[in-house]
Amino acid sequence: MAQATRQSSLQGELEGCALHEGEFGKVGSVIFWNYAIDGQPKVARERIEAVDQEKNLLVLRVIDGDLTKEFKSFLVTIQATPKLRGPGSVVKCHLKYERIDENGAPPEKLLELFAKLTQSMDEMLLSEV
Repeated sequence: MAQATRQSSLQGELEGCALHEGEFGKVGSVIFWNYAIDGQPKVARERIEAVDQEKNLLVLRVIDGDLTKEFKSFLVTIQATPKLRGPGSVVKCHLKYERIDENGAPPEKLLELFAKLTQSMDEMLLSEV
């Protein structure tokens, strides 16, 4: 099993990820995530479904972990679009999911974590300029 680890500055919320199969950024690769929602540790395994360099697009499918206890399917699409004026990009994260229980809560806390992650990445990239 290939092992590579990347760390995040969001300690306590996003502890990091480990590459379990393939290569970071390559279709078919499997990534294992350690994160927390409301202080509760969570895990997720995702397979990279699509990568489009020209469109700055990444599609991930959750294949195992805590989310599979609440959702039949869970697909994450992330796309960065360069701003028309000035430096930087606008990042959009789209979640497509089917709940196991129709009365279950939507993954709002996960969206909050994605927003924090995006802001953290923005701060890191701006500090390198």
